Amino acid sequence: MKSRLFIFLFVFCCAHMAQAQHDNMNMHKPKHKSGSKSNDDDGDDEEGGESGTFKLSESFKLKSFEMKLKGMTSGYSLNLPMSRDGSGTSWAPDANPMYGYMIQSGRWLFTVHGDLFARYNRQDITQAGSRGAEKWDAPSMVMAMGQRKIGKRGLFHFTTMFSADAFIAGGNGYPLLFQTGESWEGKPLVDRQHPHDLFSELSVNYTYAFSEKADISLYAGYPGAPALGPSAFMHRISGNFNPDAPLGHHWEDGTHIAFGVGTLGFRYNQLKLEFSSFTGREPDEIRYDFDPPLFDSWSSRLSFNPDPHVSLQVSHGFIKSPEMLNPLENINRTTASATFALPIAVNKFFTATLLWGQNQTPGRTASNAALAEATLKIKKLAVYSRYEWVNKSDQELALSTITYNPYRQHNIQTITIGAGYDLINFEQFTIAAGGQISGFQSDAYLAPFYGTHPLSGEVYLHFYLFQGNKTAFN
Repeated sequence: MKSRLFIFLFVFCCAHMAQAQHDNMNMHKPKHKSGSKSNDDDGDDEEGGESGTFKLSESFKLKSFEMKLKGMTSGYSLNLPMSRDGSGTSWAPDANPMYGYMIQSGRWLFTVHGDLFARYNRQDITQAGSRGAEKWDAPSMVMAMGQRKIGKRGLFHFTTMFSADAFIAGGNGYPLLFQTGESWEGKPLVDRQHPHDLFSELSVNYTYAFSEKADISLYAGYPGAPALGPSAFMHRISGNFNPDAPLGHHWEDGTHIAFGVGTLGFRYNQLKLEFSSFTGREPDEIRYDFDPPLFDSWSSRLSFNPDPHVSLQVSHGFIKSPEMLNPLENINRTTASATFALPIAVNKFFTATLLWGQNQTPGRTASNAALAEATLKIKKLAVYSRYEWVNKSDQELALSTITYNPYRQHNIQTITIGAGYDLINFEQFTIAAGGQISGFQSDAYLAPFYGTHPLSGEVYLHFYLFQGNKTAFN
């Protein structure tokens, strides 16, 4: 409990310091004489202005106004900024920093985004237990998106996402203590993170704007991400500099690759309500093909952005037979999250996420996972941390003991602290070097397998695209 309180206080203090620095910078900006316009004034002082229906600071109004001039709106609304787009149809704060390379050509706007961590990863450095492993690998993903207006009120958007995880790490993924979910060669993956599919998203979306405040949208993906949970971990800027998947991935955002998704969304002002039908079975062991679309599961999500710095969501869904090795088990999943983003200056920002997820299987006690993660970027330096608390059972951890009880749950905690430093910047392409260390704590029952306080560490080169755009008018 003390460690959980500590990390939440850490996130709060970092947010407070970042806000203070931001406010201090604004206090020292030169004031302009009455009746004159500054270079940061877009000429719209009304609430909402060019950016939406709530009042933004001058810098945000300018940013959103410039984006509109270039057609760089959200891919899911003509009346929202691009920075609001998370993974799938989820929302991020409008103040979220954008990572990607943008190309505008005629009526089309294209965006490319990607991450690759070339690393050495060693779990259980001190060999406190018997389940650690080490590996050279490279978690990766690349996205390509495009959008264009259709008439005065319509917007078409497509997203493609690919991962080379299975090629680089192999079918059993990479080592990660206490991680569970999916399978390899007919056995559950335990203490390993599964690789993501080569085709991680192929989706299209059409949105029709009734007014500046009201939209209706239809999203289809094969694969795609249903309206369940926040943005997936690799798309949250608060956790984007951490190469590892959260231990609560399959409690919080594990449906982000579903082979068959249909989502209907309604937006009014800063609220969005979505309903999805999707395939509940997680991707199979063959990571290069397309699994059968079943549309046997459903979810709903309510998103709310009360101001440019905050994005909130609650969601619930029924997932039919997610695990191939336990086909008779269905899950009711509930999640809630809050994401905060604060730009401080050019390439300086703070962002944090608080996230809770719960899995309920009929006839079993509900299991929970909670996460707090934060990133502070100061020019070339990125400092980040992640704290997790999660329940995992004997069955999930594949414990072979005389007193084995598949439904007995264990409390697991982990905290990660890491940093990366940009070494090379070429236009929007960046190579950073970094490393992190993770500490774990579990109950006494797990000590024979994991030791008392195992430690893990890794060093890496991070290849990623930073925000920018290139305009080519045909």
